[in-house]
Amino acid sequence: MTPVYLDNNATTKVATEVMEAMLPYFTELYGNPSSMHTFGGQVAASVQTARQEVASLLGAASTDEILFTSCGTESDATAVHAALRAFPDKKHLITSTVEHPAIKALFEKLGKEGYRITTIPVDSQGRLNMELLTQSLDEETAIVSIMWANNETGTLFPVEKIGRLCREKGILFHTDAVQAVGKIPMDLKNMPIDMLSLSGHKLHAPKGVGALFIRKGTPFSPYIVGGHQEHGRRAGTENVASIIGLGRACRLAEEKMGEENTRVRAMRDRLEKELLRHIPKCFINGDPDARLPNTCSISFEYIEGEAILLMMNQHGICASSGSACTSGSLEPSHVLRAMGVPHTAAHGTIRFSLSIYNTEAEIDTVIEQLPPIVARLREMSPFWSEA
Repeated sequence: MTPVYLDNNATTKVATEVMEAMLPYFTELYGNPSSMHTFGGQVAASVQTARQEVASLLGAASTDEILFTSCGTESDATAVHAALRAFPDKKHLITSTVEHPAIKALFEKLGKEGYRITTIPVDSQGRLNMELLTQSLDEETAIVSIMWANNETGTLFPVEKIGRLCREKGILFHTDAVQAVGKIPMDLKNMPIDMLSLSGHKLHAPKGVGALFIRKGTPFSPYIVGGHQEHGRRAGTENVASIIGLGRACRLAEEKMGEENTRVRAMRDRLEKELLRHIPKCFINGDPDARLPNTCSISFEYIEGEAILLMMNQHGICASSGSACTSGSLEPSHVLRAMGVPHTAAHGTIRFSLSIYNTEAEIDTVIEQLPPIVARLREMSPFWSEA
């Protein structure tokens, strides 16, 4: 049985082109890019090419604005701590109720260390309360960190508007764009975003590599100190092969953006339409208009999502009940709770996240297999008989 993989917001397949681009850097071009000799110099040139490819996908003005890291979480922590060091007298931080654990846990920790944290709520469609955000900005605010796209629902946040508000007040704005990069067009040259995080394994590069965009002129001090790599902004020998892979993945994403926004979106929309048509008492979570083209969060009332996942897995269908970084928790997703999704539905929520490698036949498989699975689980559910 060939698996149907629909969990691409957790991680993606490494593209063949990416893997082929990386291989010589394990076997032939293994020099240290910081070395002065030719063997290292040619590797340094390749790292710079990868930096250009990342900058191009983001629409950044300069390659100097791209800092390579180990992952999105490190990029997030680097951005937030840079802001705290730049403004040591400012003790107020702003984020949202639906952030990925990479930001959520960091802000909870900073709150215990004495920082004042304002967490902006969302409405039932996952849309940010912009009025409260505007009112919350004050002269004590060091940084606002709001994700570009939610990892569970795909809801897109108005980052350009948020950035303008921050700029008017002289406040740094960081966005965790791990789910958005490669799926929607970006033009950071013309957007008021000071720092942006991305992760390689969300866009068909390997795990263990990420990047942080830092706009020129943004106050910055390194999170990891030691050697002079990355122009003294992040110590540690570069993960060269993975950086090369990230660069190639960014180039591929730029070339495939149209497909992501047409063919993938059409498959996602057909999946949603058919599931809603064949299964009673279910609904889509997230903003119906401003949403990533590949993401579908759907709640099936009165049954457990974990049971759905297990039964789908028996048919070779791989999806998730939310963020992979919170798997193992018995509590319903904090994102769905923040949106006010009732417990009877939040517990039965499944996230399907597609990629350019999915096919219409795979979507057909889900449409055929899922309705009887839901019906069978509901027959066993005491809540369904009382509904």
